Amino acid sequence: MSKENQPNKESEFLKAYEDYNDAIFRYCLFQTSNREKAIDMTQDTFSKTWEYMALGHDIDNIRAFLYKTAKNMIIDARRKKKAMSLDDLMNDGFDAPFDDQDAHLARLDGEKAAALVGDLDENYREVLTLRYVEDLSITEISNMLEESENTISVRIHRGLEKLKKKWNKQ
Repeated sequence: MSKENQPNKESEFLKAYEDYNDAIFRYCLFQTSNREKAIDMTQDTFSKTWEYMALGHDIDNIRAFLYKTAKNMIIDARRKKKAMSLDDLMNDGFDAPFDDQDAHLARLDGEKAAALVGDLDENYREVLTLRYVEDLSITEISNMLEESENTISVRIHRGLEKLKKKWNKQ
């Protein structure tokens, strides 16, 4: 990489780190249910992204690139070891404090929803998490997963339908 390009890449990377570090961590935490693994994966995601950029490669959509890198690490980790349960996630501090009965009920509904999402097929769980937890657009999810926007939209719709059915059975 030429030296005049380096400061631009560095500032682009630092801005991406500032903008997306917390979101990538949440994504990794939600997918792995392990705080320490999520921290490590987040760090590795940004390290790999910087290495790629330092080699002179351009990234059109850095947000989608970061999520795709994190997703690949999550897949690799799943191949190595089974993920922890939702109970372990709650024990690791993924819990919201509550002060009154309404907050308590909302927390219980959130736990119920998280458990039901966790029971969905991986394809549905992933797109619902990216869309509604990480607030990615359908275009960004499409770029990340390398599938058409139509496929992503259909998968989100079907995932929501399956989630509604599970919710109503509870």
